[in-house]
Amino acid sequence: MRPNIVSEAGLQTRMGQWWEGIPILTSAVVVVCGIIYLVCLLVGYDSFAEVCFWPSAVISRFQVYRIFTSILFHGSLLHVLFNMLALVPLGSELERIMGSVRLLYIIVLLAVSNALLHLLIALLVAHNPLHPYPYFMDECAIGFSGILFSMIVMETSLSGAQTRSVFGLFNVPAKWYALILLVVFQLVMTNVSLLGHLCGILSGFAYTYGLFNVLMPGTTFFSAIESSTWLSTCVRRPKFIMCTGGNGAGYLPTHSNQTVTSRSGVLSGNIWENLSSWMPQRESSLSAQPVTDDSRFPGRGRTLSSQITTGNHDSTLQARLLDGSSSPERSSPTATIGGEQNLAGRLSAVDTTATATRPLGQQASIPSDEEVQKLVEMGFEKTQVEVALSAAEGDLNVAVEILMSQQG
Repeated sequence: MRPNIVSEAGLQTRMGQWWEGIPILTSAVVVVCGIIYLVCLLVGYDSFAEVCFWPSAVISRFQVYRIFTSILFHGSLLHVLFNMLALVPLGSELERIMGSVRLLYIIVLLAVSNALLHLLIALLVAHNPLHPYPYFMDECAIGFSGILFSMIVMETSLSGAQTRSVFGLFNVPAKWYALILLVVFQLVMTNVSLLGHLCGILSGFAYTYGLFNVLMPGTTFFSAIESSTWLSTCVRRPKFIMCTGGNGAGYLPTHSNQTVTSRSGVLSGNIWENLSSWMPQRESSLSAQPVTDDSRFPGRGRTLSSQITTGNHDSTLQARLLDGSSSPERSSPTATIGGEQNLAGRLSAVDTTATATRPLGQQASIPSDEEVQKLVEMGFEKTQVEVALSAAEGDLNVAVEILMSQQG
């Protein structure tokens, strides 16, 4: 009986660690969709025509609430299970890059854009003069899969991969990955919403190519939300991912915003700053760190060959690893007396050189509680954070690179 007890405890522990590793917004969406399905199952609710996205009802009755209810309800256990299992890796990766509040804004933006595209295409197909086809006007779409297809496009753009595997069966070009998935799902499951998935793909491409940049507020707006009093409980949780410390424009990598500034776009200036000033503020020790890394990446993680432009650091992790012999301790001059090294003079020279050349953030090799807390709030485990900070000699940026490379 003892081995069974041990195996059960191990499985429970692993499940707990897996769940704790999912950021707060992604896990919240999974919980909300799961609870909604269970409640509908227990009370016997199956009138999904009242909550699905139905173009005719949205236009004739102006039932705009369907834009959001349609993404939270699911029609079957397999439907909600498949969507949530797909959401966990996609949402977790995007949330760690963008931050929890920013990802929530993006999900709302994608839901609205998917609905508008759905209405537009349905109207064009139903009222085209050549061959009217009113089927899409009466199609009832439900589920989170439209948002998932948008996330697939965005994550594929982030990954930089040239090819993607379709269920491990065959590889396809990365730029066609989402469209090929759409075709595969239509062939395998004929009852899925073709237009709902297609609009998700179109919204994902629109966001990736920078067409939504005008609707994206700056980091100041998201920082104001994070520092508000009504969100303080969530912000203190380890699973919450802060939006600060990233790209000033608050964008994901796109093909058109390579040189964006912190106020590009019509709505990213005074309007968003005025909205931010209305929100109640709280005192917080979590201050935004000005980072001017590659503007295409709003997250703290960077590739090993990217350059640090904060002014305090002049080398990357790759340079530190490949050129370890160029450290001040190894290249410091030593005094000699009668052909023998003077140990006191050598130690003095090493200390002086290290103090003069080492950034302020690296004066102490023992990580401080504040540094550890900052990285823990970014979603990393405390033990790994302490080890990474020690290996990086207190350099937060290098420690983040080490942690990101371990997760990768």
